[in-house]
Amino acid sequence: MAGVCEKRMSVAAIIVAAGRGTRVGGAIPKQFQPLAGKSALARTLDVFLSHGEIDQVQPVIHTEDRALFEAASGQRANRLAAPVAGGATRQESVRNGLEALARAASVPSLVLVHDAARPFASAALIDRAIAAGRAHGAAVPGIPVADTIKVVREDGRVADTLPRNSLRAIQTPQTFAFTPLLEAHRAAAEAGLDSFTDDGALAEWAGLPVTVFAGAPGNRKLTEAADLADAERRLAGPPTPALTRVGTGFDVHAFAAGDHVWLGGVRIPHGRGVAAHSDGDVVLHALTDAVLGALGEGDIGVHFPPSDAAWRGASSDRFLAFAVDRVRLRGGLVDHLDATVLCEAPKIGPHRDAIRRRIAEIAGLDPTCVSIKATTTEGLGFIGRQEGLAAQAVATLRLPAHEA
Repeated sequence: MAGVCEKRMSVAAIIVAAGRGTRVGGAIPKQFQPLAGKSALARTLDVFLSHGEIDQVQPVIHTEDRALFEAASGQRANRLAAPVAGGATRQESVRNGLEALARAASVPSLVLVHDAARPFASAALIDRAIAAGRAHGAAVPGIPVADTIKVVREDGRVADTLPRNSLRAIQTPQTFAFTPLLEAHRAAAEAGLDSFTDDGALAEWAGLPVTVFAGAPGNRKLTEAADLADAERRLAGPPTPALTRVGTGFDVHAFAAGDHVWLGGVRIPHGRGVAAHSDGDVVLHALTDAVLGALGEGDIGVHFPPSDAAWRGASSDRFLAFAVDRVRLRGGLVDHLDATVLCEAPKIGPHRDAIRRRIAEIAGLDPTCVSIKATTTEGLGFIGRQEGLAAQAVATLRLPAHEA
């Protein structure tokens, strides 16, 4: 039995910064290029060095970039180890970082591997990575795929269309029990395999079960020159002056035969389903209308008409993601999403945190920017008679004055 004085699992992070980033262009690699006055690498290091559960940070850099690294790292915490040289491939660079940690005075129990070119990783994402690594031993962050994915042959013809609901776009930081990942890297090197661009894939090859946890839509990788420009705009925030806009939304669905309901993107077991054209998620529908209302861009039916068979049975996360993207296309920011579920059953309390996390994931927000409440109608009306359920929502956002 574990005692109260059981030693905490030590955690290290490898920051992979040895790439050349040629697609971005410029005189220096993308991870050293400035973003609002501070390089992408410096921003990445700051996130990991400021996290209370990261015990050491091991950078991996190109041998030609020592001066650039020194300028980017500056006078940072002593948890930042001396950089080690990368290799000819990302896989070799990660292995070099692992070997350096294996030689350290304190070998970590858990290791996070993160790309320096993802400077927008948040403390909340690192929290999820560490928790998933401790629970599963090998875990990678992923976000739902919004676009339809097709397999295309060399002649350009479609060979297959993949089921989007089971697909995830994988990000970093990826987290692993340290020793199994090091052994997997060593085994791949001995086998002459050097083309893994993702540590999760290498772990799968080595037979390690890999779990996907919730990533963050804002945790984007800098790949093209346009990504640097987008990052600059994001760091600068909306142009000032900005005006606050508030929108409200309401949705209701009658119960029907079924064994579950969708609320806030979470499947909740229940003795009834709902009658709906899409998946009938009243929370996401109300939030979508609230965001669109704040934008002055109509409602969910304008953009996703129920008369269109394309939306029959559709997952409602697509609707909210669309509305939030409309905010960002107009240079704005979503500040807060608030929803109240009105029903006698099912009980919302046991699912509240999962719903908040899922809405935050869809909207690209921190979960602290999402609120979920629930109430009954004291037995009154169709909700009191348990004939259906409803949700009302409020969205608060900011738009540049010229867009408001």
